[in-house]
Amino acid sequence: MKKKALDFMCKIYLRKKAIIESVNDGLKNTCQMELFRHRSFDNFLGNLISGLTAYSFLDKKPSI
Repeated sequence: MKKKALDFMCKIYLRKKAIIESVNDGLKNTCQMELFRHRSFDNFLGNLISGLTAYSFLDKKPSI
């Protein structure tokens, strides 16, 4: 592929994407929130609520 210069908005989006992915990685590591293939919607909600509850009890929360 030929190299193509990125416009200004693409550069901003790439920076924001890196920040969001680093916060998500921290949440997955500390709160054990992983991507699972849930067999039911109830199982998905249970996993999500348990991860968010664990996040709410953290002393030091990740910030942007």
